[in-house]
Amino acid sequence: MPGYAYLLAALYKIFGPNPFVPGLVQAAADAGVALLIYLICIRVFGSVGSTFATGARLIGLIAAVGWAFFVPAEAYSVILMPTALFVLVFWFVVWRIVRSDAALSATECLVLSLLIGFTATAVATILAIVPLIFAALLFRLKNESAFWRILTVRIACLVAGLVLGTSPCWIHNYFIAKDPVALSAHSGINFWIGNNPEANGYPRFPPGLRSGQAAMLQDSITQAEAAVGRPLKHAEVSAYWSNKAKAYLTGHFSDWLQLLGRKLRNFWNAFQYDDLSIITSLRDQNVILPGIYFGVVATFAIPGIFFGWKLASQSRWIFAAICLSMFALLSVFITERYRLVAVWQAFLAKQIRTIVVYLVLLAAATIAIAWPQRDPSLFALDAYNSGWQALESNNLDLAAKKLALAYAYVPDNSETLFAIGNLRLAQNDRASARSFYRVVLNLDPKHKGAFNNLGVIALDEQQYAEAEKWFRRAQDVDPRNAKTHFLLAKTLFAENDRQAARIEIDIAIGLDPDQPEFAALKERITEN
Repeated sequence: MPGYAYLLAALYKIFGPNPFVPGLVQAAADAGVALLIYLICIRVFGSVGSTFATGARLIGLIAAVGWAFFVPAEAYSVILMPTALFVLVFWFVVWRIVRSDAALSATECLVLSLLIGFTATAVATILAIVPLIFAALLFRLKNESAFWRILTVRIACLVAGLVLGTSPCWIHNYFIAKDPVALSAHSGINFWIGNNPEANGYPRFPPGLRSGQAAMLQDSITQAEAAVGRPLKHAEVSAYWSNKAKAYLTGHFSDWLQLLGRKLRNFWNAFQYDDLSIITSLRDQNVILPGIYFGVVATFAIPGIFFGWKLASQSRWIFAAICLSMFALLSVFITERYRLVAVWQAFLAKQIRTIVVYLVLLAAATIAIAWPQRDPSLFALDAYNSGWQALESNNLDLAAKKLALAYAYVPDNSETLFAIGNLRLAQNDRASARSFYRVVLNLDPKHKGAFNNLGVIALDEQQYAEAEKWFRRAQDVDPRNAKTHFLLAKTLFAENDRQAARIEIDIAIGLDPDQPEFAALKERITEN
């Protein structure tokens, strides 16, 4: 999704390549969400007869301060991701709907849809809020004398804004890349990750797909092309994975219904599935302040939703917005950063009976939300991601600690074992690294990373025939990987097979012409 990249490029062009300015913009967006929460609370609680204006402001202030100390929001406002901007736009649209009983004007429909459309070029989930605008128009225009004419004009403005706002994506895809994709070509693989026999409601990658974002996308292309037997456009790759998911849905409908229920439980569960482990990493390094987490907020929110539906009619729009965001995630998977749009309200009443009912609902919500997750691989995720990040930053002691914890949870996970193998290689313990890579191949016989690293070890030890064997096996898995062709060319050159080495380095340069080490190796081969 290019929208956020465009924004970063514009900020870097104006202010220079410094992450401070984008971070400041995102911090301002996060503060804007707190302001919107305050304004929404004033509107919702102001409509309750038993709540004084001062009480509504106090509740809004408490809610805004709560957002300021909401740990997931803290984390995602300080890293270069569009999450904070997405949440701001989502709740800005909700605020524009609840702030007045009047229907949105045609101009406002156009402006809001433009904002939603442009935001969708960064986070497509924002489109989940569009049905709320349609519903608001239908309910608030139904008593107008020229209902159909007014509704048609405003829906036309809404559609026009969405088309224009998303135009940077679809114009490029359709007319420049000649690839019929409206927004993102990754929807198919995300649909498959969320709906396959191994799915658990979170982004659990099926066998054959590595867990890293870039690696997963590359694997999805490689596997689709290998299955079809020809190079594919991005739309074709997406269709391949989408068709696999649809086949699973139709062939295992009862299993899919159970999976859907599990996703619904995951959305409300206190368990924090941060697929990038951003929150844990920032807390470990004391970058963000301690505060409240989703489980605490949701526990008080669920009873509040029931009371709000009865006591404050404006809160129903908030509940509808939350449901729309939840339904959008149920088609794929649940992650922490996409639960951030869940802003809650809690209602107080003076009657003893109401307090008792609230406490009963609170107890039930606590049990449901705090119900423990049983899958150990879920608890291994934070440790694995933190260990991998520490390994990439050469903090080997922290990497060893985190990866040991991940291994304790899932001792038979190929990606965890591969990461430990990389750790051993970084520690210059090649024998141990080789052992881990072989175990990885026992679990995943087509693990390209294990093939490549075994080849690198053999190449460093001048076991050229062994290295060639591993690199060729890696090529069988991913024939379009430039790095593998380069390593194979390096091995063949060391074996004095210059003709074969020249062929491989030419392929590597053809796949990735901007690598200086590729050009340097070709020059060495040509000179000899």
